[in-house]
Amino acid sequence: MQPQISIRPAVEADFPAIARITRDSYLSAGYFDDAAHPYMLKIVDVAARAAQATIWVAERQGTVIGSVTLAIAGEPYADIALPDELEFRMLVVDPAVQRSGAGLAMVDAILNHARTLPGIRAVALTTGEAWESAHGLYRKTGFRRAPHRDWFVPGTDTKLLVYRRDL
Repeated sequence: MQPQISIRPAVEADFPAIARITRDSYLSAGYFDDAAHPYMLKIVDVAARAAQATIWVAERQGTVIGSVTLAIAGEPYADIALPDELEFRMLVVDPAVQRSGAGLAMVDAILNHARTLPGIRAVALTTGEAWESAHGLYRKTGFRRAPHRDWFVPGTDTKLLVYRRDL
């Protein structure tokens, strides 16, 4: 039986672990070829991200094993959120413990949190077109594709898929 996973707001002491897990997750999944990619450099700057968005961590036995970034429409890290949506981005789990329930625990916590926010009636996210393991988690937790909202990373041919779940 796996030890309990807790979800909590990130604190500054978590930033190095969040950066490492984010980098390792994106690289091991093949999303980027190397850590020097401009987007990778942006998302591993956790202090800058935390100054503009809410970051949570998944923790097991005192060790950070995952993280996620939350945003609402109009905030700097909200790419696709409509006024009635909470958006989450960069949901990552340490590759060493993937498929251990951390991703599911974070999604459940996000959905529960969204239900407490005034005016929020849904949760939305963007994911890469080829990121099949992520798609599986989102479908499993009740998210449905919103293909009319798909978009491309500016200046690239990288298509991003939008999923949404009504609360």
